[in-house]
Order: sequence, then C-alpha cells, then structure tokens
Amino acid sequence: MIDIKEVLSPEDKASICNSVLRALPGWFGIESAIVDYVNDVQPMLFYAAFDNDQPVGFIAIKRHNDYTSEVYVMGILMDYHRKGIGRKLIASCEEYCKQAEMEFLTVKTLDESREDSGYEKTRLFYLSVGFKPLEVFPLHWDESNPCLFMAKCIVI
Repeated sequence: MIDIKEVLSPEDKASICNSVLRALPGWFGIESAIVDYVNDVQPMLFYAAFDNDQPVGFIAIKRHNDYTSEVYVMGILMDYHRKGIGRKLIASCEEYCKQAEMEFLTVKTLDESREDSGYEKTRLFYLSVGFKPLEVFPLHWDESNPCLFMAKCIVI
C-alpha cells in the first residue's frame, strides 16, 4: 500500500529528493542540477510516496504567487512507475492549490523537439492528468534542452 504524506523536515526533503533523483539518471543525470534540486526543495511544500516506511517518490511545489504554483520537481523510482503514484502526488498538489484558492498549477519539462523516450512518457503523463502545453522556451535551460511550459487550470 502506497501512502502519500506531506514531509515537513528540510533534511528529510533533501534526503528523499537526493535518493530518488540519483536513482533516475535517465531524467536527472546532471550532478549540478541534482544538487540544486536537493537544496531548493527544502523550504518548499513537499509530498512523498511511501511503500511502508520507504520513500519511493516525491513532488515539490514552488508557490509563485496567489494564483499559481509549479511542480518544481517530481520523481518516482522506476519500479513504481505506472502504479498511480504520480497521479496521487499531482492530486495532493491540486488539493493544496484549491485550499489556497489558487487557479493554476504549472510544470516545465523537456520539449518534444529534443527526442527523448523518457521525457516523451513524462509529457504524456502530464497530458493525462490535465496539463496543457502552452509555450516552448528554447533557451530557458540551454540550447540542447528546450523547455516546454505546461499548465492546468485548478478552479473550474
């Protein structure tokens, strides 16, 4: 049974983020990016998926303003992909946004103009949970990693 829990301790957030991202080199293979994520998630709203007491995935939410929060980073161990955990983590974020009377949840991911089978699955996942592609920012990260900006309207 997978449980989704809010994690409050900055140290626990950092530890979970570090261990999950390092287990996903196909998505998170740049050392400096992993270090940045581990540091950046510590003050953020953070939910983790636990199999018994073992963290198997997480999501960190960055609040931008009164209207919008962003899925800053999310990762789920490969053995737990396609088991509904991502949907549960997104649902937790949506519930937070609704309670905070926010209107939008956004995410940035790799655009399809750069072929990558892992990120193709990532884009399909976000589409399946209601995100819409809004704009591509070719240089947001760098030339070889064009950024696709997606959003989901939370309040209908």
